[in-house]
Amino acid sequence: MPLYNRLKEYRSRLGVNQQEMGRLVGTSRQTISQIERGDYSPSVTLALKIARVCEVSVEDIFTYEEDEESE
Repeated sequence: MPLYNRLKEYRSRLGVNQQEMGRLVGTSRQTISQIERGDYSPSVTLALKIARVCEVSVEDIFTYEEDEESE
């Protein structure tokens, strides 16, 4: 999956655990864990909520990189 994130880093800066981050953005601890592991790509709405809570832009947390195709 080409969506990378720095959510764990920003969550740590806030001093909150996954449970608390989930509560702050209206989702579960499991969803936060899956996002951090790269197993789940958040919706645009959830990504915006996470960025707002972290007081940064979405691009500061999430990075999309195209898969390079071999020719």
